[in-house]
Amino acid sequence: MTIEYSRDDQRTKETVSPSTPLPVRDTRRFVDTLLVATLTVDATARDLLGSTAAELPTLDGCMQYRKLVWLAHRASNTAVNYTIRARATDLAGTPLGSGWQTLASGTFAANAANPNWVRLDIPSAGDGYYDQYRIEVSVASGTVVLISKIVGVR
Repeated sequence: MTIEYSRDDQRTKETVSPSTPLPVRDTRRFVDTLLVATLTVDATARDLLGSTAAELPTLDGCMQYRKLVWLAHRASNTAVNYTIRARATDLAGTPLGSGWQTLASGTFAANAANPNWVRLDIPSAGDGYYDQYRIEVSVASGTVVLISKIVGVR
């Protein structure tokens, strides 16, 4: 059987059979794992890689992702403070300006159903497309082990 369909704004005629099916466009979202890290969080603000250097990014080369999803598990229900910053870079990877733009900050709230699990969308609304992100965490006192996974959604 011959079916006419549109491909790349051109009309195309194809013979369709079980061995030559009609082409189908894949509309699934594409997701890549960008970071998996385990960090012992203390009162010193540091990024998920353990760096306290304020100018170093936690994630680099993220411009192709419209959103990042941060999944985290804490060893206890200790309140973890976080700050998420982002910035754009030029073609050589040099930041366009000095400093970071703060996207979000807060404390992981206790969830009665799953008290130690956290999920944050970065940015929380709209699309991101930033080149670099810095994600810092700390606790008021004591320590807690935080296991993080960040995925990028295209």
